[in-house]
Amino acid sequence: MKVSYHGHSVVKVEANGKTVLIDPFISENGNTDLNADEVNPDVILLTHGHNDHVGDTFEIAKRNNCQIVAPFELATYLGNKELNAHPMYIGGGHEFDFGHVKFTQAFHGSSYTEEDGTIVYTGMPTGILLTIEGKTIFHAGDTGLFSDMKMIGERNNIDLAFLPIGDNFTMGPEDALTAAEWLQAKQVVPIHYNTFELINQDGKGFAEQVKPGKGMALEPGDTLDL
Repeated sequence: MKVSYHGHSVVKVEANGKTVLIDPFISENGNTDLNADEVNPDVILLTHGHNDHVGDTFEIAKRNNCQIVAPFELATYLGNKELNAHPMYIGGGHEFDFGHVKFTQAFHGSSYTEEDGTIVYTGMPTGILLTIEGKTIFHAGDTGLFSDMKMIGERNNIDLAFLPIGDNFTMGPEDALTAAEWLQAKQVVPIHYNTFELINQDGKGFAEQVKPGKGMALEPGDTLDL
């Protein structure tokens, strides 16, 4: 299985003959190696409705006719735009042909801002537990630190966790280090930082403070084998 990071919160997982793309914020992302016109995922997973996470979902999904998995209100909104969206919610899991998805809670907001400035409520924000080829990946989405991360770590054998460290809108590095400890993930990769000046952080510095051998700061386009 190949897992790659593409700036901000964009993660790609290639396994089971499928390509899964999480939070494809690409065309407006100055910190990515991807071209939105050239990515062809089979599935898009969305943690919440903010524009810097929904990103290029509309264009990519229409071009590829790919499935989208998202929180209920966001999936309903996308479905009303004639996209193939599967609704889920916090605590719920579902077995897909590419793997198993379970949504966890996240402490943040969730709304989509349309071109005319209209703000559409898109439900609760979430994190994602993706189990595929016997490995479990946790993408925390946008969130602050919360104590139930201990339970998530205790109940799931997490091989790889993607945690936001940007501060201001999400956890900062200090809280993310606590989250990493509670989740007990075998590897931890920082996300949601250095896209904008307001969330500039030292990803490598964070990774060095995670338990030895567990922290890894990936540059956009870097891939790891899981």
